[in-house]
Amino acid sequence: MANNLKSIGVFDSGVGGLSIYGELTKLMPNEHFIYLADSANAPYGERSPEEIKTLVFRNTQFLIDQGAKLVVVACNTATTMAIQELRQSFHVPFIGIEPAIKPAALNSSTKKVGVLATKGTLNSPLFKETSATYGKSVETITVKGKGLVQLIESGKTNSEEMTELLKEYLAPMIQAKVDHIVLGCTHYPFLKEQIQTLTPRTVKIIDSGKPVAKQTQRILAKYHLGANETANEPHAFYVNGNTAVCESFLRQMGISNYTIRSL
Repeated sequence: MANNLKSIGVFDSGVGGLSIYGELTKLMPNEHFIYLADSANAPYGERSPEEIKTLVFRNTQFLIDQGAKLVVVACNTATTMAIQELRQSFHVPFIGIEPAIKPAALNSSTKKVGVLATKGTLNSPLFKETSATYGKSVETITVKGKGLVQLIESGKTNSEEMTELLKEYLAPMIQAKVDHIVLGCTHYPFLKEQIQTLTPRTVKIIDSGKPVAKQTQRILAKYHLGANETANEPHAFYVNGNTAVCESFLRQMGISNYTIRSL
């Protein structure tokens, strides 16, 4: 099969990467996608670097075996822990994800930026390097969003428990008078409206979805991998956890042309 007729593979530690998938399909409607939700092992942010790398390599191999021509690592923790080794080990292009500290720092008026992310992302060398490079001119208030991914994966996105956790995690950012909050986990864009409700209107919430989609489009063009005809085959979703949660998110996103399989 010609490479440009193959699929774009996307994986995450669950349904969070659907926030990236949504932006990818908007920008590249002709492409076919294969999505792997490793929900059984979520959240990656609480796991050791060795565990994360093992899971990430397994997920990548699965997507390539299914015919992926390019792989989007739709997980901040997986990117920060393993993207370099993936690029050295597999012969397909990879798109990674990092918290959008750069645009937040460049556009901040108060020079105070909040970052809500997982423990794994905040502790990673790549995050520290990015923060040192782009966060020199701002004060960065980092908060670990412990428990948020588990609630989303359990279908409790709009629960009272979620609201209480968000209030707790956003409090130090509001107190510091941040004017940008960076969502450093692909699950968190599904909390964007709630976060906006709980913060002053002047606070801008930033995620990585659109930049990642644009970079994917650029890399497809660079390697001449873009689809030259519209994919009619339903997008394929593989879930090793609760498929009902994934289906619920897909319905909310208005996605209808898909098949979903339990692993």
